[in-house]
Amino acid sequence: MMRNTATLLIAGTALGLATTVAAQPVSLSPKTMPRIGTVDARYQSYNVEMLEVTGGRFWKPYKDIAKLPAKAGTQAGAAGSDTPAGMSADLYQYRPPIDLGNQRLRMLAKALGPAYVRISGTWANTTFFADSDTPPKNPPPGYGGVLTRKQWLGAIAFSNAVDAPIVTSMPDGDGARGPDGVWKPDQARRWLDFTKAHGGKIAAVEYFNEPTLASMGGAPKGYDAAAYGRDFRIFDAFLRKEFPGIKILAPGSVGESTAAWGVANGGYGDMKVLTAGELAASTGDADAFSYHHYGAASQRCAAMGHQTSAEQALSEDWLGRTDQTLAYYRAVRDRYMPGKHFWNTETADAACGGNPWGGTFLDTFRYLDQLGRLARQQVDVIFHNTLVASDYGLLNEDTFAPKPNYWAALLWRHLMGTTVLDSGVPIGEGRHVYAQCLRGAPGGVAILAINNSRSASTVLELPVAAQRYTLSASPLQTTQVQLNGHELKLGHDDALPELHGKPIGAGTVELAPATITFFAIKDAGNAACR
Repeated sequence: MMRNTATLLIAGTALGLATTVAAQPVSLSPKTMPRIGTVDARYQSYNVEMLEVTGGRFWKPYKDIAKLPAKAGTQAGAAGSDTPAGMSADLYQYRPPIDLGNQRLRMLAKALGPAYVRISGTWANTTFFADSDTPPKNPPPGYGGVLTRKQWLGAIAFSNAVDAPIVTSMPDGDGARGPDGVWKPDQARRWLDFTKAHGGKIAAVEYFNEPTLASMGGAPKGYDAAAYGRDFRIFDAFLRKEFPGIKILAPGSVGESTAAWGVANGGYGDMKVLTAGELAASTGDADAFSYHHYGAASQRCAAMGHQTSAEQALSEDWLGRTDQTLAYYRAVRDRYMPGKHFWNTETADAACGGNPWGGTFLDTFRYLDQLGRLARQQVDVIFHNTLVASDYGLLNEDTFAPKPNYWAALLWRHLMGTTVLDSGVPIGEGRHVYAQCLRGAPGGVAILAINNSRSASTVLELPVAAQRYTLSASPLQTTQVQLNGHELKLGHDDALPELHGKPIGAGTVELAPATITFFAIKDAGNAACR
C-alpha cells in the first residue's frame, strides 16, 4: 500500500503543489458495480468543419487579433457572405482547405476509431456542392461557399481510411429554397447521391446546423419555428423515402440552459432565438435528439458575454454545466421526443474557436469529465469540436501534433468499453469517478478518477490489483502532458507511444491534486462485463 501512495505522490511533487490529503478513503467495488447503460461503439467522435474542407474564413488565432470587438453585431450578413450574421469579420481569417490525405492526420484519427466524423458547422448551412467538372469560382446566389467534387472525394476517402462514417447537415440558406422560401431537397439529393455513388458512408444527418440562431446560420430573414417545422417535415419525408439507411438527428439546438451562463441566453442584439421546445415540436420522427453544448463563449466573442476563466476550469460549477445543459434538453426531449436517446453533435471548452487554454492540459479535465458524465445519461455519441481547427482542436492546426486532449482521447479509446457502470461515488470536488467495462477484457472494469482539486489529494481504496495510468502536467496550461511521469509524444516516423499502465496492488491509492487517473482492472470479475 505504501508503494502505491508514494508513487502517486510524485505527480503532486512534480506539479509544485502544496498538498493535503482527503480525510476518508473512497472505497470502490469493481466486481459489483451495476450496469446502468451502454454507449455507441463510436461514442467518442469528432468534428471537421465544412469550412476546413472547402477552405474559407474561420476563427482567427488570438495572436493575430489586433483588438477584440467591444460590441456584438446585430444585423444579418449579406447574402453570399462567409461571415455569419451578427459576427465581426475581424474575428475570422482565411485558411486553405485542409489536407485530409496527410499521413500523420490519418494515422492519429484512425487511432481514435471506430468513430464518426461530423462534417458540418455554421458554414455548412450555406455551402453549395458543385457536382461539375469545373466548379464555379464564386458561390451561386444564396450560398456562401463552394464544395468541389475533389474536396468531397477527399473527405470520403478520409472517412473510409480512418473508420469514421460521416455525420453532416443540409444546405438550407436562400440558395436551397424556392421563390416562396420553402426548402427544396434538390441540392441535398445531388450531394447524397454523389456520396453514395463514390463509396461514402453517411451515418446520420441533421436538417439544420444550430437552428437556435437560424439567422446566424444563413436562414432567410424572419425565419421562425413554424418555417423550420414546415421545412423539417419536407426534409424528413425526403430522407426517409430516398435514403432510408441514414439516421435523422434533430433539432441540433445549441447553448440553452435555465442558468444565466447559457450561451443562447442573450448577447445577440435583435437576432431571434428559436428555442428547442419550439423546434422539437416538429421533430418527433427523428431517430435521436441532437444538441450542442458549450459552457461559455470564448474570449473572441467576449462582446456577447457568457465568459469564463482559466481559474474556473477545474471548478464544480464549470464541470457541472455539462449536466445542466443536458437537463434542459432532457425536459424538451421528454415532452416532444420521448424515449429517444441523445447525440451531442458538437461540444468543446467554449464556442467561437475555444479559449487560449482550450488546447492545454487544463481543459483535459473538462474533456474527460464530460465523456464520463454523459455516458451515464443516455447520450449515445459525443462529437468534440474539432479534430484540428482552432484552439479547441485535438491536434495542432499547423502541424497536426497531438494536444493533451488527444492523448486523453486515446486513453479513453484504449480502456473504456461500451457498457456503462455505476461507480457508486457521488460527484464532488476531487472525486469524479466513472466506470465502464474494460475494453477487450471480459469481466474487466475500467475506472476514470479525476481529482479536480488544485490543493488536496484524494485517496481511493481498490480491493484488487490494477494497472494505473495517471495524466499530469506542470503547469496546467501546457501542451505537454505526462503519463505516469513520462512525456507523451510521437516517436520515430510519427509512431504512437505504447500506453503502458503501472501495476499496483490492492489497497489505498493516493491521487495527487489536479491529476487524472485511469485504472484498468482486468480481473474485476464483474458479471455485467462478461
